[in-house]
Amino acid sequence: MKFTRYFLHIKQRPDRAIIKIKWIKETIDNPIHVEVQSDGRIRKWKKIAKEEKFLRVVLLSDGETVHNAFFDRSFKGETK
Repeated sequence: MKFTRYFLHIKQRPDRAIIKIKWIKETIDNPIHVEVQSDGRIRKWKKIAKEEKFLRVVLLSDGETVHNAFFDRSFKGETK
């Protein structure tokens, strides 16, 4: 798994430090919902049962470099 410098920096924030790399990998491999942004970045969501929250992982357009990962408070599990 590859990471942007932005991700490595933002991962140090207390609210992001709790996000486990294994959760990010699970979200990439088995998302419940996927969207492609107009800039080509790919958003993937998965429910993290332990946290009872949805994790959003944003990948660069290459589909493998993690740019961002956070618990998405606005996502309610709807699929489109």
